[in-house]
Amino acid sequence: MLKNLRQRFVVLLSVLGPGVITAVVDNDAGGLLMYSEAGARWGYVTLWTMLPVTLILIITQVMCSRMAAVTGKGLSDLIREEFGLRTTFFVMLVLLIVNLTNVTANFAGIAGSLELFHINRVISVPLGALLVWTLVVRGSYRVVEKIFLVSSCLFIAYAISAFLVEPNWGEALRASVTPVVNLDRPYLIILIGLVGTSVAPWMQFYLQASIVEKGVDLKQYPESRTEVIIGCVVMALIKFFVIVACAGAIWEHGPRQISDISEAAVALRPLGEYAYILFSAGLFNASLLAASVLPLSTAYSVCEGLGFESGVNHRFSEAKVFYWLYTLLIVIGAGLVLLPEFPLVQMILLSQVLNGILLPLILILILILVNRRELMGKWANSQLYNLVAYATVAVIIVLSVTLGVVSITE
Repeated sequence: MLKNLRQRFVVLLSVLGPGVITAVVDNDAGGLLMYSEAGARWGYVTLWTMLPVTLILIITQVMCSRMAAVTGKGLSDLIREEFGLRTTFFVMLVLLIVNLTNVTANFAGIAGSLELFHINRVISVPLGALLVWTLVVRGSYRVVEKIFLVSSCLFIAYAISAFLVEPNWGEALRASVTPVVNLDRPYLIILIGLVGTSVAPWMQFYLQASIVEKGVDLKQYPESRTEVIIGCVVMALIKFFVIVACAGAIWEHGPRQISDISEAAVALRPLGEYAYILFSAGLFNASLLAASVLPLSTAYSVCEGLGFESGVNHRFSEAKVFYWLYTLLIVIGAGLVLLPEFPLVQMILLSQVLNGILLPLILILILILVNRRELMGKWANSQLYNLVAYATVAVIIVLSVTLGVVSITE
């Protein structure tokens, strides 16, 4: 039995990467601003979303990892093959627009985090863009994945920051199991944003594409599924600590809206220089990592969906559309942040709400695919998976429609 456990652990290490990276990168600049806003404005109240959102994320990510292992194809490939080019083009166009707002949000995160260390965005943003471009274009999949994994470990900075703030842990734990819902427009935006940033559409495309490129098959699927679940739990813990840190540092001293990407970090300064530095460094690390992965995910998705060569293991000459699209997303995202008077915070919040609105469409396509017996065989969805996934779609649609109605009537 011990030998079998050792073998499974070795296999787990061999498949480590896609699940953890996808889930951790989900805590990008947009997500961090959303979590900070939730903690600063609403205190511990929104922590109840963590458990259901984590369950939703696990269900969704496991479905995509299973499709990758069974079919050996990315999600965009399957959408094109099963639904046709017209549907694929529409989905890719919407995904491209949403992801561009996310990429811009993360370059805003790079700018905001380094401005805390007195580095002007005119310097930080172009250097950050050059760094992430060089990493992916010049590196192999194995090298890129290792760097992403190391960067993922640095998210522990948020847990340390939360403990240094000394928040009300009892209240935080009670709020985590006490649902609170009201129809106030700002609260609805936060709820949709928390779902949208925790279960973002780009994640499903990136996870499936990276599992395929890593070469994971059905023999390795059990360990791949475990790795995906570990990543989801880690993502939830990061979210928990950011909300708690901002609730303790800001809300307990007077609720207020976060008006700048770096305001949450500044609020920690009176509570200790180390908490401030760790939170700021965490923001930079999260933004830089996501600024690498999000354009990469978009390039994977669009090129797969439209039938172009894609993948970091290809040379530039072998996958020109893939690398040019990756380059274009970085240039536009970084360029928008450098525009004078550009509404960075509004762009970040918009990106998270758009994620929440687009998610039902992506989930419906995933559910149709994963339930096709001719495609998945005995690995098609169980009734439990379908129940949770369809309930998720219903809840997100209701939240989105309610937000629209409240916005029009106010």
